[in-house]
Amino acid sequence: MTAPSSKPPTVALDAMGGDEGPAMVVAGADVARLNHPGVRFLLFGDSAKLEPLLAERPGLAAVSTVEHTDRIVTNDTKPSIALRSGRQSSMRLAIDAVAGGRADCVVSAGNTGALMAMAKFALKTLPGIDRPAIASFFPTERGETVMLDLGANIECDADNLVQFALMGAVFCKAVLGYPSPTIGLLNVGAEELKGHDELREAAARLRSMDLPGRFHGFVEGDDITRGTVDVVVTDGFTGNVALKTAEGTAKLVSHWLRQTFKSSVFASLGYLLAANAFRKLKARTDPRRYNGAMFVGLRGICVKSHGGTDAKGFGHAIDVAVDLAIEGFSETVRMELARYGTPPQADGGTPPAADPPPSEPRADTA
Repeated sequence: MTAPSSKPPTVALDAMGGDEGPAMVVAGADVARLNHPGVRFLLFGDSAKLEPLLAERPGLAAVSTVEHTDRIVTNDTKPSIALRSGRQSSMRLAIDAVAGGRADCVVSAGNTGALMAMAKFALKTLPGIDRPAIASFFPTERGETVMLDLGANIECDADNLVQFALMGAVFCKAVLGYPSPTIGLLNVGAEELKGHDELREAAARLRSMDLPGRFHGFVEGDDITRGTVDVVVTDGFTGNVALKTAEGTAKLVSHWLRQTFKSSVFASLGYLLAANAFRKLKARTDPRRYNGAMFVGLRGICVKSHGGTDAKGFGHAIDVAVDLAIEGFSETVRMELARYGTPPQADGGTPPAADPPPSEPRADTA
């Protein structure tokens, strides 16, 4: 791994992204500021909305610079349209700040597909990588598991899955510190004959490759939370469904617990006796704790926050970006990919060093 940077990073923020927009972004930046003294922020968005919010937070205002734009990428904007017409949007300008060396990382809670298309165009992909993937963590019985893709690429072929496996293992080594992570392909069964052709082809190639870890084979949905493997690889459609299902299940269990403890006097008394334990459970399953997904495979750090998060969740996404910047994550991934070689393609060739984005990006909004 590359040596950590001693210089506090500068974070570029898409201040207009997310369901709650500037108010949530500014409040989240203030939360992250307290966790990372010395970090500076570049906020891209409508200065008429941002300046009053910063005035209420003088500590944040002192380490922030607002760069005005009144153009935004909405949640229903198609990636191809955003790429062509959103050059002066808050999202694109924040990404360009990283591409131009003015910032060390970018964080956005905006349109996932547009963010992926713009980031791929401006930051470029690493050699041998066709598409970036969204990688983040799942809580498990054993600790945490890295999972990708979580929504950047709805349709994936065997080449993409092999690349995701390689990047996921490097991500797991660099961020979680696992020396030899185990890798699994998410499937409808663990048997070798299960699943569609792309999955079986990817599995066959991973078994024969030199990897920064060990290929376990196929895993099923319940293996994710069990922690059967350290890295779970899937396409963005399945990964995003799994992510939202897990978040919904956590909220449902929390709802049931609240209803149960309100059902009688004795149940309420039981809650009071176990209140500390339930607070720990709530903190452990809080989706905001895992907010902040990395676009792995780019020549720069781009972190996607959940669009519906609050200040605490967005602050955690900034924490993720800052930690990755301090640790020199992009350079670590580049070096590890070079060390293990470019993954072979199905036709026996190797991918080009840099793949320019198509006119109609294949990313979809998560």
